[in-house]
Amino acid sequence: MSDANQAIKDTITGNDVVLFMKGTKEMPQCGFSSRVAGVLNYMAIDYADVNVLADETLRQGIKDFSDWPTIPQLYVKGEFIGGCDIITEMTLSGELDTLFAENGVTFDKEAADKIREANG
Repeated sequence: MSDANQAIKDTITGNDVVLFMKGTKEMPQCGFSSRVAGVLNYMAIDYADVNVLADETLRQGIKDFSDWPTIPQLYVKGEFIGGCDIITEMTLSGELDTLFAENGVTFDKEAADKIREANG
């Protein structure tokens, strides 16, 4: 197993929620990463952010690891959930709330409801 693969595995198994993104949760470097980080931040999710722009090996490594061609990528309890479009759809449908609840991830339900109200 490559060093990048091992680092990815260690990160997703060591954290309940991980977002591989361009930039950081405080300063996203692309619109898609900003959207997903914005949802997680607004819902008060405690998550690890991994800036793939800081390491080209990691940037390609996460795409190979998940067999998913784009960034950002969200993992919950070690499982790949999806990228920006999937997370947006799951947020608006309430599926993301269910996923977090079923996995014991604390989130602000009221904030999640507000996102849906604003986009309904």
